[in-house]
Amino acid sequence: MQTLFETPSTYRPAAADLAAPVPPVEAVLFDFSNTIFQMIDLETWLRRIGDAAGRLALLEEDGALKEISRQLREAFQLPAVVARREGRDLSPERHRLAMGEWWRHVDFLRGVEETAYRELTAPDAWLPYSDTEPTLRALRDRGLRVGIVSDFAWDLRIHLARHGLEDLIDTCVISYEMGREKPDPHLFLKACADLGVDPRATSWSETTRSGTVAPPPAACAPTSSPPNSASGTAA
Repeated sequence: MQTLFETPSTYRPAAADLAAPVPPVEAVLFDFSNTIFQMIDLETWLRRIGDAAGRLALLEEDGALKEISRQLREAFQLPAVVARREGRDLSPERHRLAMGEWWRHVDFLRGVEETAYRELTAPDAWLPYSDTEPTLRALRDRGLRVGIVSDFAWDLRIHLARHGLEDLIDTCVISYEMGREKPDPHLFLKACADLGVDPRATSWSETTRSGTVAPPPAACAPTSSPPNSASGTAA
């Protein structure tokens, strides 16, 4: 133990390691949201809320979905909503407050924020992309270890289990469990430690809004993948 806060995720490559050729990939780390899973579509989510809260009739009004979508987009940019998003994935409580602050500015969701949150976090509220399972199985068949590193405020394993994919993931490192958010390298280094692999032999895949891959964290290597797709890592 070299420091008071020495952890299994601590990674101090020697000068020789840094100068050595990059080793072959032994593991792949994925982001969760919008990389291997996505939330159900907006209309489905709203209809589930409407059904649970007795507001379905409001969704049948002309232009209702379009208006709700507009209010969601505009409210998302409000200063108070932006402020609440800071660090929201560090705990379930902070995430719930952030969502509530956003939704209270939307007529359809005001007053039923708890119902909306329940439908957001339900096991069947998140779906794998069509190529997620084939990609994960291809990686497993090639003998690669697979992990998830995600800014998420609840246990995303419930969504993996819902779709029978939990056995294809070797570790999940989630922000709310660690008290850290990306791009904090401790998250990625913890995942590498869990997998028992050198970070330099670990590929990282995350789809951004622009469809590009985020810069590799720590010593992980980037892997290109198209927007909303996991299959970029299967090759």
